[in-house]
Amino acid sequence: MTQTTPERPLALVTGASSGIGLELAREFARNGYDLIAVAESDRLDAAASQLEPLGSRVETIHADLATHDGVEAVHDRLAGRSVDAAAINAGVGSGGRFPDTDLDAELRLVDLNVRSAVHLAKYLTREMTERGRGRILFTSSIASTHPDAYEAVYGASKTFLQSFAKALRKELAGTGVTVTSLMPGPTATDFFRRARMLDTKIGASDSKDDPAEVARVGFEALMAGKEQAIPGASNKALTAVARFLPDRAKAALHAKLGAPGSAR
Repeated sequence: MTQTTPERPLALVTGASSGIGLELAREFARNGYDLIAVAESDRLDAAASQLEPLGSRVETIHADLATHDGVEAVHDRLAGRSVDAAAINAGVGSGGRFPDTDLDAELRLVDLNVRSAVHLAKYLTREMTERGRGRILFTSSIASTHPDAYEAVYGASKTFLQSFAKALRKELAGTGVTVTSLMPGPTATDFFRRARMLDTKIGASDSKDDPAEVARVGFEALMAGKEQAIPGASNKALTAVARFLPDRAKAALHAKLGAPGSAR
């Protein structure tokens, strides 16, 4: 009698070429998932080569998710396939005094961090609810818990994602689809370099979290169907304290950490 091999579950990870996204993809691969890894970066293929030795079949999609066509390209590749879990993780930051920062860069941030998340989630939630099962993880941030002076657009984008994830979780209760938000604090990735924040206190700090640990905490919360995950004891404490501080105090605190030149 011939035994058949059970089909492996399929996970989609955006922003999978580096940082938290790559580490989330690694968690899925280690836990028996095949992967669809999405990123615009030319580092995506190198990332895939790190994942395949873990036993995962990795399909890469090079797409600019800040564009409508980029998200549609991912959707086209998913046609007829069942995604068991998705990590909507792709995002960028932007630092500086708002009147001085680049408008095009910040509009692109909104397109990637917010618009693409809504666009992709629309397709995923439709397919998952029809099938009656699925898991979605949004990479939000502890930045969603306070006004982010000198990261005004980035912080607002993460506040949107946090609210969006919680609302979807409520709407989808009882459908077999769970929604989890991952809320990391400052993490040792390319984020601060790309956001031009290396001259800030927060960007220059040596106490950033390990992206592998952030991803582990997020993955475990996703698998457990939890509402949110906050990696790191200091981030949990900061989030708890933030509930009791007025917004003006939280904005002032972040200004000291995120102001250009504050690292000096």
